[in-house]
Amino acid sequence: MGHTEADLAQVLHTGPFHLALRAALAVRGLPLHRVQHHLAHRGIKVGVTSLSYWQQGARRPQRPESLRAVRALEDVLSLPGNSLLRLLDGENGARSDVERPASRSYRSLLEVSDTVERLLADLEAPTDGGLHTVGHHERVRIGARRQLLARTSQHVVRAHRDGIDRYLAIHHGEVGCDPERIEVTARENCRTGRVRSDRQTGVVIAELLFDARLRAGDTYLFSYGFDDGTGGPSGEYVRGFTYAGGQYVLQVAFDEGALPVRCRRFAQATTGAPRGARTDLTLSGQHRTVHLVEQGVRPGILGIDWDWD
Repeated sequence: MGHTEADLAQVLHTGPFHLALRAALAVRGLPLHRVQHHLAHRGIKVGVTSLSYWQQGARRPQRPESLRAVRALEDVLSLPGNSLLRLLDGENGARSDVERPASRSYRSLLEVSDTVERLLADLEAPTDGGLHTVGHHERVRIGARRQLLARTSQHVVRAHRDGIDRYLAIHHGEVGCDPERIEVTARENCRTGRVRSDRQTGVVIAELLFDARLRAGDTYLFSYGFDDGTGGPSGEYVRGFTYAGGQYVLQVAFDEGALPVRCRRFAQATTGAPRGARTDLTLSGQHRTVHLVEQGVRPGILGIDWDWD
């Protein structure tokens, strides 16, 4: 569907940022490589991939250099000054659709995203890791103090280029956690390499080294885990997907002495979007578990949240 100047004016007023940027690009008729060229002419380097992520809502500009690029975009796209930056500022302070005391604020999630990018850069990680997910089964354990006790993953991946020999696993602890006390365990067909963490955001990134170097098309199965238990009460578990993938299964088990009163699965298009596709989940089994299954993962966010009282 085509965008008009009226559409652009409306979305610049209402947001969100990624839709406003997408509308501006469409109305001005500028392909991303031309936008990149105009930015470079102004001394600002930003990749076509980043621009694409911004207009899709898959990532959000938050670093100082990225915000400089957004300001320059307003000029390149002949938009009113501060029109795009204003949308970013408004969304950074936005609250989630449901007030959840254990949920992280949107601003904190942006800080986490920035930290993850910094730590990945420190580990010299390529953008996509060279792997596609065929299947991923996560098991999360919530302890008697309502804390995120541990999580384990069994992961099946397929290499889409030669020479892939590692995977970078990311763990985000709850508020108040101690990343230095979070333990990483390589369980099957891998071993632990370098580990990086950030105390302020509770992020831990672990390098898992494969037992073989993969060629394009090869599949590989490995499993690993994080033992945490150092943070405050947990109210949700979420998993973000930058790329489309295979099957994803999330299972959450609660301690019998600390059972939630309600559990729901949800999906989000982006971090700041309202949570949709809500479905109530019933605790079942000896270990008091709930789960979700997504057969064909699409870019976005999937998760389970719960209420304690």
